[in-house]
Amino acid sequence: MKNTQLNINEIFYSLQGEAREVGLPTVFVRLTGCPLRCGYCDTEYAFKGNNLLSIDEIMKQIQQYNCQLICVTGGEPLAQIDCHILLDRLIRDGYQVSLETSGSIDIGAVNPQVSVVMDVKTPSSNEMAKNLYDNINKLQNKDQMKFVIGSKADFDWSVDILRRYPSEAQVLFSPVFEVVAAAQLADWILQKQLNVRLQVQLHKILWGDEKGR
Repeated sequence: MKNTQLNINEIFYSLQGEAREVGLPTVFVRLTGCPLRCGYCDTEYAFKGNNLLSIDEIMKQIQQYNCQLICVTGGEPLAQIDCHILLDRLIRDGYQVSLETSGSIDIGAVNPQVSVVMDVKTPSSNEMAKNLYDNINKLQNKDQMKFVIGSKADFDWSVDILRRYPSEAQVLFSPVFEVVAAAQLADWILQKQLNVRLQVQLHKILWGDEKGR
């Protein structure tokens, strides 16, 4: 285990732009690689690379920041099976950890103290067929389920999924940046009287598409 390595795209410190901890300073650990090719992906630069770091090396980089919030993201972090070793180490060392995952890989083995933020793939992602709907039943109230909305059809589909797969997780509806206006998505949510959170990407409002922020 001491020699376990992960392919890391970047480790950086910024404000969390999404989900429950939005606006809070966070250390992001972005793993390289993803088996999906979503139409709205904004991290294609993480698909490829070869930067192997040991768990101890990753922890050393994290420890340079005075921050207890860690977001493990990608790509698709669970595509590297040893991601679980990193998650367990972070929890053991007392960090508050979130995991951003596509939901296309079984989340059953994720450390129960990790907050899972699962992106259910909508039709406009072109990867809807990769959804593992059994994952929804594994989400708890500490977790979050995100739908990225690129059209009214995406919205209607997402509403139907919520009806068919009720969950304890908090639900986030997020507009595709510069495709669906946040105000339009807000109107749809209110019209349907949905118990969901409208999520805008704070980091893009602040810094646009600048990488590593």
